[in-house]
Parts: sequence; structure tokens; C-alpha cells
Amino acid sequence: MCNKEFFSKTKCSAVFVNVSRGEVVDQSALIQALKSGEIFSAGLDVATPEPLPTDHELLQLDNVVITPHLGSATVNTRKAMAELAARNILQGLAGEEMISRIA
Repeated sequence: MCNKEFFSKTKCSAVFVNVSRGEVVDQSALIQALKSGEIFSAGLDVATPEPLPTDHELLQLDNVVITPHLGSATVNTRKAMAELAARNILQGLAGEEMISRIA
């Protein structure tokens, strides 16, 4: 968890980047670290909730860049996702175990 203790151990020149899950960051602690200068800036591809409300404090900070959960939007990743979906469909139709079945 990236919380107050985590941010207190960073350099003031740190740029915090999160492209994993919004839930791994205590956003209140992140906001405080950004406002106090404990860290320099943040780049976020994920947040909680998604999308953030338009009046969310993170959106008001000049030292934050937020993208709309596009971290996986590469040609290779999208191709792999399409191939996995196609394999799952074909295996499911054939009565076989799917690679990534959702229970």
C-alpha cells in the first residue's frame, strides 16, 4: 500500500507513477504528499473511483497528470487480448476448458 508512511520515505524530487490499481494508493496520503512537496508530482493511469468525479481534488492539482486507464493500450497488448478472446471463444464452443474462464 502506498500510504503516508510510503510517501514520507520518498525524495522530494520523486515522481510517483501508478499504472496498476487505484486501490493500492491511499489517495488522501498522495494528495497530502503532493500538496506539501513531499513528492514532486504524480502520473496516474488508475484511480479510485474511475472515472474520478470532476470536482475530485487530484484533478485540481497542477503537479498531477491523469490518463483515462490507457496503460494497456499498446498494439501488442491489444493484439494479445484479441487473440486470447478468440481462443476462449473457440475453446468454449468446442466444449473445452477456456484459458481464462470467468466463474
